[in-house]
Amino acid sequence: MAQPSTLKAVDKVWVDGHLVPFAEAQVHVLTHTLHYGVGAFEGVRAYKRPDGSGAIFRLDDHINRLFQSCQICMMDVPFTREQLMQACVDTMRANKMVEAYLRPLVFLGAGELGLGSTGNPVRVVIAVYEWGAYLGEEGLRRGIRAKVSSFTRGALNSTMSKGKICGQYVNSVLAKREVLKAGYSEAILLDSIGQVAEASGENIFLVRKGKLKTPPLSSAILEGITRETVITLAREMGFTVEESTFARDELYLADEVFFTGTAAELTPVREIDDRKIGAGECGPITRKLQDAYFEAVKGRAGTEKPAHPEWLTFV
Repeated sequence: MAQPSTLKAVDKVWVDGHLVPFAEAQVHVLTHTLHYGVGAFEGVRAYKRPDGSGAIFRLDDHINRLFQSCQICMMDVPFTREQLMQACVDTMRANKMVEAYLRPLVFLGAGELGLGSTGNPVRVVIAVYEWGAYLGEEGLRRGIRAKVSSFTRGALNSTMSKGKICGQYVNSVLAKREVLKAGYSEAILLDSIGQVAEASGENIFLVRKGKLKTPPLSSAILEGITRETVITLAREMGFTVEESTFARDELYLADEVFFTGTAAELTPVREIDDRKIGAGECGPITRKLQDAYFEAVKGRAGTEKPAHPEWLTFV
């Protein structure tokens, strides 16, 4: 049951428009977001290509979603989208990395401390670091064991599900910790009426009778960029993808189930709530989609042109 490794120090972190030494990328203990969770972040991956170059995957989409999350939080970002995209590239180059996980974060700094505070500075940082398979290399290959959590995904009018908002992830952290202690790798959360929503940090798909199904964006789910990528690739490969709600027992009856997310990439699920899913291993459709996804993000030796060049920002 693999977990993310301890972060390794890098040379530079981008802080409010400047590259600073790793050890100097710090904040005050009275930072507003540290206390109340009003902040927005993204998880972005850059992959090494067969020719040795590095490419950040769907960087513009991630930065656009970061700004959307800030709009939800009523935070005015003091940089343009183009400046933050360039800052991501600059931070990769400053650390001499072609493959990395990138973490842009927008947060409210120190100054006032109260729920109604409006005078705090809006700060922006971008860090890059090494991060392998989020749910483990074996999980990518064989599939993982998941469990439906006792925690419910926040309802549509109680949390802003379309934003990657810092404080809202407490719900996911509690769900994740609960299932880890019980011996599983990931949690699946239901919504307020009992329909399947998403995992603690991933969107979810099932495969049944050759068709894919995933919860719709009208549900209490994040509008996942990897989710949208997989839907695009699946339809290009001729698969039917249905965006509709479903209950937990439909997961039990699925031929295949998999998670999608920047960190988790495309991870098969071989067991849910101690019930074997399909053959209890990575299914054939999941494997085809996984191969297509990794070709899109990493490329393939001998292939000159990327499948979707518009998804890549080269470092």
